[in-house]
Amino acid sequence: MVLNISKSGGVATLTFNRPDKFNSFNQELAFATQKALDDCESDEAIRAIVIRGEGKAFCAGQDLAEATDPNGPPLQSIVGKHYNPIIERIQKIEKPIIAAVNGVAAGAGANIALACDIVVATESAKFIQAFSAIGLIPDSGGTYFLPRLVGRQKALSLMLTGDRVGAKEAESMNMIYKAVADDEFDEFVSGLAGKLAKMPTKGFGLTKRAVNASMNNDLSEQLRLEEELQTEAGQTHDFKEGTAAFLEKRKPSFKGH
Repeated sequence: MVLNISKSGGVATLTFNRPDKFNSFNQELAFATQKALDDCESDEAIRAIVIRGEGKAFCAGQDLAEATDPNGPPLQSIVGKHYNPIIERIQKIEKPIIAAVNGVAAGAGANIALACDIVVATESAKFIQAFSAIGLIPDSGGTYFLPRLVGRQKALSLMLTGDRVGAKEAESMNMIYKAVADDEFDEFVSGLAGKLAKMPTKGFGLTKRAVNASMNNDLSEQLRLEEELQTEAGQTHDFKEGTAAFLEKRKPSFKGH
């Protein structure tokens, strides 16, 4: 299996499982990831998703042996049919998605991580825009997300130089949410995912929709969208439960709808 899937306590964990190839992507892994994300989206019991890698790496990007195989998929298909659908799914799924970067994240691997809602990395992890070393441009949403996270000049510099960025530096430049000591990483990710899975999932989804729209909306458009989505959020079970629990001075029991 190139992708391991486990589900527990409302959390689905998708683990890239090509450790001998540093979890680099091939067609099989790409399609398996797309299907797993679809399954997580439709499964109402799943309220948070974790994406991580098996072994020492998160994901080293594209398997170049496949990309250079005369009988393999062309670059257009690799980008358009393998990676783009994954990025679009990550953005569309209205459940929190955590990238648990347990090692090197290079090329498309780095950009898949940056497309997720929350990125947590081991302190020993590295992020690398590796494309320039082989004459390619960043794909998998890299040219969209990275400039918005760290600014145009910093993003372009990292893309052109291919510099390695350590997790602590990535945190300091707002590329990722948090760098965590390696020996505390698994516990931290498990705790974070478990916490999110018990919180108001519908509200999370609406928040994610609003933030995604803000990338292109002007202020007036965004204010109107906030009004619309807040009205929708106010009709959920979890809003009623959250306000009742606050007034009754007790812990809320959210259902995710």
